Amino acid sequence: MNSSFLDLFFGIARRVLLGGTYACILALSLWASLLLRSDFVVPGYYFEQLASTVLWLVPAKLVLLAVFGQFRSLLTFFSLSDAKRLVFAMGLAALIALVVWYMTEGVYVVPRACLLTDFVFSVAGLVTLRTAMRFYRERFLDTKLSGSGHRKKVGIIGAGSAGSALFREIQSKPGLRMDVVCFFDDNRSKVGGTLHGRKIVSRRDDLLASVESLGVSRIIIAMPSAKPAVIRETVEMLNSAGIDHDILPSVTQMLHKDVSVSLLRHVEPGDLLGRDAVQLDEKGIRELIRGQVIMVTGAGGSIGAELCRQIASHEPNVLVLVERSEPALFQIEQEIASAQRGMRVASRVTNVTNRERMADVFREFAPSIVFHAAAHKHVPLMESQPIEAILNNAFGTQVIAELAVAHGVKKVVLVSTDKAVNPTSVMGATKRLAELILTELQLQTSQTHFAAVRFGNVLGSSGSVIPIFRKQIADGGPVRVTHPEVTRYFMTIPEAVGLVLQCAWQAKGGEVFVLDMGEPVKILDLARQMIELSGLKPDQDIQIEFTGLRPGEKLYEEPIHVSEAVTRTAHPKILTLRKSGGLQRVAVIGRLNELLHDAEPKSVEATKDWISSVVEEYKLWRV
Repeated sequence: MNSSFLDLFFGIARRVLLGGTYACILALSLWASLLLRSDFVVPGYYFEQLASTVLWLVPAKLVLLAVFGQFRSLLTFFSLSDAKRLVFAMGLAALIALVVWYMTEGVYVVPRACLLTDFVFSVAGLVTLRTAMRFYRERFLDTKLSGSGHRKKVGIIGAGSAGSALFREIQSKPGLRMDVVCFFDDNRSKVGGTLHGRKIVSRRDDLLASVESLGVSRIIIAMPSAKPAVIRETVEMLNSAGIDHDILPSVTQMLHKDVSVSLLRHVEPGDLLGRDAVQLDEKGIRELIRGQVIMVTGAGGSIGAELCRQIASHEPNVLVLVERSEPALFQIEQEIASAQRGMRVASRVTNVTNRERMADVFREFAPSIVFHAAAHKHVPLMESQPIEAILNNAFGTQVIAELAVAHGVKKVVLVSTDKAVNPTSVMGATKRLAELILTELQLQTSQTHFAAVRFGNVLGSSGSVIPIFRKQIADGGPVRVTHPEVTRYFMTIPEAVGLVLQCAWQAKGGEVFVLDMGEPVKILDLARQMIELSGLKPDQDIQIEFTGLRPGEKLYEEPIHVSEAVTRTAHPKILTLRKSGGLQRVAVIGRLNELLHDAEPKSVEATKDWISSVVEEYKLWRV
């Protein structure tokens, strides 16, 4: 027999059975309300009224239940929203019954006093049925479906909304084979109570004892709003006890995502090194992006891909992805398209230095905002091939900026770096060149607003220190640190991209934006924490080896040059630089065009000398 026919047959049978069950409960509710009204002695003349009421009011209630979706939802899955819909349906039915009573003077309706009790009994009966079915599923059916295999006992740290939502999802997915047995929290008003029938005990005082007594084999940290210091203390306690643990990401990292088991992951250094989440003007960013044509260059990179994700969440009309790596472009295109956000996603495989091809892209889509994230970013690699860094980082920016002016783009936002300040590397110097190019073009136009955003190292991006350390630890060490005193500013990828979007909304033209990134982090401390997060001990299980600074590297980064005038913006965590030394003293674009059209090839050292003649702050790294 055709499977679609069987599905239809069983679907109809299920609805008929459910409707019959509902009808019985609703009829019994009317009978019970009449019994209560008559002190359990019903006069004979009330039976005719009861029969006529059942004949029209029960079908009316069934229709209202169908309208409120109570025949579509699964019987054994019952939530607070389902309960609310039941209440609305029965409340509307009671109101209709009251209107009919007045219109017929009570001929076809039970006495008015019964209508309120009937509403209460109807809601109570239906809720009891659905709750009983949910209880049956959770206690018996889920256990049977998940097999007779071992169910892992889990404890959740955080008895708040995130912990509660996580519990509900775990309970709804028997295939996870997880059983939440308790919650941990240090809020004195919660400790000693229960949440979803599970005891809440103190995280600080009772965690280890409870883990042992209850047989907990896994801990989930569900405190997305907690300070990094609290997370660090908790992780240290779990590591010292050898307890397996995962974490729910912070509010910033989750962005618009709901709490889900799929978001669980191992604790990352960013969870321990982070700071308070930067609050963004979501309304302003949405107004900037919604309904617009947005272009992202370097869309397949760590920053570019996250830009695409966050921009997509603000509902642009068209999102244009520009990337020269076909595999990276395909991956982010599929990810954005699968989200089904109701927008057009257009992907173009091209290099930003190809002026003719990029001109075609601008003509085809006419973007209103361009986020320019395409760049070479690896410091040591660019030291030996500076002309490639100049082409991609500087000339690529020139191409995008000039085409933006020619095609009436409203805003262009350059993703820059703190390495552009007093650069000692080719990468940093060429990003500074990119900033200078935008400044020069801004002096020539008021139609397009240019802005650059500087931030520090991004945790977890491709080629960054985190994945390198992780691989070295997995290989058994040593973990290689360049210098015991080297420091860097760190941000998470979502935080960095959120900053870029915030700055795009604030940009009026000519700004270089800088995030107040807090205190820099010693790379040595980061290495030790990563070793500890792996359950190992630094200098015992895993050795740390110092290799010396690589070409182009500095001991510390500076987000602001000493000659740059700093101005606070309306956002407490964002600074803007409008005036800096050397910005207008050099015609950068003219000099760049001369270099690229020079038929005589330049050596590595000659190219670096050229960079230093244009970027006065550049301090050449000499081997």
